[in-house]
Amino acid sequence: MSYLWILLAVSLAVSAVGWKYFIYFFSIGYGFSITALAITMFILFNPAITLSTALLCAVLFIFGIRLGGYLLYREHKAATYRKILHDPSLHQKKPIGVILSVWLFCALLYVGQVSPVAFRLANIMKGTPVHDCWAWTGAIIMVLGVLLEAGADAQKNAAKKTNPKRFVDTGLYRIVRCPNYLGEVVIWTGCLISGIGAGLTVWQWVIVLIGYAGILYVMFSGARRLEIRQDSTYGDDPEYQEYVKKTPILIPLLPLYSVKKHEWLKA
Repeated sequence: MSYLWILLAVSLAVSAVGWKYFIYFFSIGYGFSITALAITMFILFNPAITLSTALLCAVLFIFGIRLGGYLLYREHKAATYRKILHDPSLHQKKPIGVILSVWLFCALLYVGQVSPVAFRLANIMKGTPVHDCWAWTGAIIMVLGVLLEAGADAQKNAAKKTNPKRFVDTGLYRIVRCPNYLGEVVIWTGCLISGIGAGLTVWQWVIVLIGYAGILYVMFSGARRLEIRQDSTYGDDPEYQEYVKKTPILIPLLPLYSVKKHEWLKA
């Protein structure tokens, strides 16, 4: 159990960047927390590292460093994003209790997200029999998710350079309206799968499933915020109206085209 406290301490330390800008708890603090957790797991459980678990840690490291770096770059280079980041409503003074609660929630969530890998490694250290095929399966799915998220970000950047005033409906954005968020869903689904066959106890599975449910909630909440913002910007455009009617918001083939009315997703 001590390793969970170490992971939580690392997550709290890195995500503390949110004290500078509140939104950093969910953005830059998120990406670099996952990177730091991947490094910490590799060090803590080094004697138990196998090729498959090394790949799992490597994918988490790459995911976090790419996301955190991309968000930092976007903040400095994209005027639109800077406008969102520095929106006065985001910088209204918040009660200290709210900030502490969000900080702790985020740190716990990030530990929960990587917990399938941590538990697999911890159980290997204890000598628990594990099935390596699930680690390889999860890692491969995670790689696909990282590629999907990175590809979606690159396509959006390219489209916005061509026509910054138009919504993006090309490439991966023809499949779903939030393919970058879909990439994250794929990543963390792969991470969840990596916990199968790793001898997880009931309490370990509870933490894993809470972490997975938490990131799904965050992704759908993010999709809701994006939908509201895009409706405000492009709502009068007939092409946009047609696009949102036929393109699922997050999950391919799932006929869910809008989540803005779901107030419970507000975060």
